[in-house]
Amino acid sequence: MPRVLMLYTGGTIGMQPSPQGYVPCAGLAERLSTHLALGDPYRLPAFDVLEMQPLIDSAELMPEAWNRLVAQLENHWPRYDAFVVLHGTDTMAYSAAALSFMLGALNKPVIFTGSQIPLGEPRSDALNNVVSALQLAAHPATPCEVSLAFHDRLLRGNRACKVRTQGLDAFDSPNFPWLAELGIGIRFTQPSALLSGLPNFAPIEVDDEAVAVLPLHPGMSLRRAKALLEDETLRGLVLHSYGVGNPPSFEGELLNALKAANEQGVALLNVTQCAQGEVVQGAYATGAELNQAGVIPGGDITLEAAIAKLIVLTGQGLVGQALCKALSASLRGESNR
Repeated sequence: MPRVLMLYTGGTIGMQPSPQGYVPCAGLAERLSTHLALGDPYRLPAFDVLEMQPLIDSAELMPEAWNRLVAQLENHWPRYDAFVVLHGTDTMAYSAAALSFMLGALNKPVIFTGSQIPLGEPRSDALNNVVSALQLAAHPATPCEVSLAFHDRLLRGNRACKVRTQGLDAFDSPNFPWLAELGIGIRFTQPSALLSGLPNFAPIEVDDEAVAVLPLHPGMSLRRAKALLEDETLRGLVLHSYGVGNPPSFEGELLNALKAANEQGVALLNVTQCAQGEVVQGAYATGAELNQAGVIPGGDITLEAAIAKLIVLTGQGLVGQALCKALSASLRGESNR
């Protein structure tokens, strides 16, 4: 039976009530053992729990935590057959996407999970998600990639989005089929098409000023948009656009600002605000002009994956044409490009 390491980073799954609301709490390994103490009806693999310090409320998560996660995976990679990462739901999709880009090709599964309700609380989904993740970690058909297990489904990590705040089916992958579905049995809907290999454990250089998002909306300020694009510390920007990738033109001023930023070395990635579908620059005249401004169409990449991809690539030192080439390609199955 495979041996699994569970990395507990914090998040709702291990939180306990306090006068200020739910807060991260240590001692999850003992609480899990208590809940699994009634024999082993789940036929779970042997697993160890490692609590990372400090525990993080996922709303407070920053890219430095991705480096700490990768370092723990490197330390323990030879001794385990699979890894489960317990993570808060607010930023789980960002972390799963980031690790998919940081680690690259894998020869073992890395599965993120968490819960909407803390372990031990009424109606908690924590135990089901943990059991599912462990069963998937031990299954020979589970893809060797970064994935996300939640509410009886396994999703590609860099395709996942948090789509509900109240439902237990909090995550989905609107533009990509589930990797597996857990019912009476475990049904793998499609084989992973990703190449396997030895992971890259190199940390990224974290620069909080390097990446930004420009959300488009009616009534947006052109002055603020231009100020962002002219920021000398900016290296990559996600343009969060309408429909198939359309921006307002502001009589050509926004397009000119985008083109000027691109000429100064800022990589520009266009991502649709729609949950389903993709960017098609050229379907409309305003979108076609983005091609002339050097904006890269993001296909059907999620906003979370786009942000994580830019942070990781810039953190790996990519600039100029090398950065644009990497953004234009699907590196780990994150888009249909």
